[in-house]
Amino acid sequence: MTQTEKHNNILQTDLLIVGAGPAGASLACFLAAHGRTGILIAAAPGTADTPRAHITNMAALECLRDIELEQECRNAGTDSKHMEHTRWCRSMAGEEFARVYSWGHDPKHKGAYETASPCNHIDLPQTLLEPILVKRATHAGWTVRFNTRYMRLSRPSPDVILSEVLDELTGQTYFIQSRYLFGCDGARSQVVRELQLPLIKKPGQGLAMNIFVRADLSHLMENRSGNLHWVINPEEEGYPAWGKECVVRMVRAWDEWMFIFLPWPGADLKADDMTATNEEYVARVKKVIGDENVEVTLLHASKWWINEVVAERYSDGGNVFCLGDATHRHPPFNGLGSNTCIQDAFNLAWKVDYVMSGKAGKELLDSFNQERQPVGMDIVTRANQGLRDHYGWQKTLGLLEDDMEKTREILAEFEDPGEKGRLRRKAFREGIENTTTEFHGLGIEMNQKYVSNAVYLADQGEAPPAPKDTIRTLQVITYPGRRVPHAWLNTRVPGKKISTIDLAGHRRFCLLTGPGGQAWKDAVKAVGEKLGVEVVAYSIGWKQDYEDVYFDWAEKREVEDDGCVLVRPDRFVAWRSRSAIEKPEVKLEEVLRSVLSL
Repeated sequence: MTQTEKHNNILQTDLLIVGAGPAGASLACFLAAHGRTGILIAAAPGTADTPRAHITNMAALECLRDIELEQECRNAGTDSKHMEHTRWCRSMAGEEFARVYSWGHDPKHKGAYETASPCNHIDLPQTLLEPILVKRATHAGWTVRFNTRYMRLSRPSPDVILSEVLDELTGQTYFIQSRYLFGCDGARSQVVRELQLPLIKKPGQGLAMNIFVRADLSHLMENRSGNLHWVINPEEEGYPAWGKECVVRMVRAWDEWMFIFLPWPGADLKADDMTATNEEYVARVKKVIGDENVEVTLLHASKWWINEVVAERYSDGGNVFCLGDATHRHPPFNGLGSNTCIQDAFNLAWKVDYVMSGKAGKELLDSFNQERQPVGMDIVTRANQGLRDHYGWQKTLGLLEDDMEKTREILAEFEDPGEKGRLRRKAFREGIENTTTEFHGLGIEMNQKYVSNAVYLADQGEAPPAPKDTIRTLQVITYPGRRVPHAWLNTRVPGKKISTIDLAGHRRFCLLTGPGGQAWKDAVKAVGEKLGVEVVAYSIGWKQDYEDVYFDWAEKREVEDDGCVLVRPDRFVAWRSRSAIEKPEVKLEEVLRSVLSL
């Protein structure tokens, strides 16, 4: 079955994706780039109606760049220059307690960001990302059905999945038969429940409230640029139970905003505690803005749980896979959610295609869980710790005190010119600095390390130690299972620069070598033809295919001129050789057969 068809009242397709959010819609796009189409269903009536996820990092943009969607996303999103700061203030119009640089704007970190990737962070709300992905998928041949709820699955045979779905518009159920099923259906995933995938759950951190509004704050933002603003009034009394502290998040510069009201540590709010009238929501938003002349239009209000949940495994061990928020559920700190969803999909798509086309054994699919589940565990842990990292400054401002008199005493210490004031101000500064792992997290964003049957480690020796600061510091290495480093290249007669990231990827393997590496290029051509696997090869260096114009690749590649780095279609290193070897063709065939489970 290569195309969707109707047969005996059952829709038949090779590929069925449940969920049209960042994970499901991007998976459809990545599979479409391989020439694979199928059916994409979602219970929602359309794409996202609220701008939930928004930070789009370099790792995710590199995936979208691979299928030529990066520029469209950049055009739709808000440029990084509007993400310059994160602030702490009494109101959007009022006094400011502190600010920090964020998302690569700190002069101390700019170089690390600029050399990490050919891409830059953007702020792309989910309301704008999902239509881009769904449009691409449908134009590429995917059938997309909204208002379609996934109900249950059965297996007439080991390689056949029969899914029962409900058409929410007609109330009728029907069946879709597929070879593969992908559960991308979010935090309440029915596919996860059907598979009874075990979940690792830690106590959540309470219930939060999102209030999405239209309000023109452009007159305030010239000296307050940034996409995240913590608004707190330690001395305030009489606030609603749900409204003590707020993170004001830019949705569109500078007239659409999400007001995220977070529970203070230890609060045990129930859903009823957070219920208010629209007028009360608007009044609280105006209080947070601090300028009564600003007109506020309420667009949406919703509650959400701050979860710390990750699936123990992402697959049933067969042909059903779960990814995205279905498998990792966490608060938005560090901006890891949709970015991880997209990277889950990018990791899986090439493996599914290679198995379906006979280029790889089905055991290759086992590597999806081996590689991505540990990433899910890391980002869930980090996002929740990102929230806890704010407790320090909250404590120094007296926000965690139950006694208002005690809070006032604490705040008075800030004014003390003596030792008491010095210590209080120092503690506050350290509390603010402790949060910067959220806003400068290159390591957690890009240091994924894969140990699986799809990485060849037999001759590599021990992996290098992790950097001291695994959250902030990007580890630039070519050890197998790590992201291939970015370096700008050019031609001998200069033309448009190109990244090593762009040489790799594009649904095929890539071998990078240098002067003296012709034997690798000859070998990889022969092995690729023998195995029926496309492998391109480029030589980088003096009078080679590409010039290492800044000598960055020579510093990052960790192999000699005549060595090589073999990169998978998802731009992770499959294997490397430090230098030239005898019988390179034999070795490359061994490596590719191992990586592809042939």
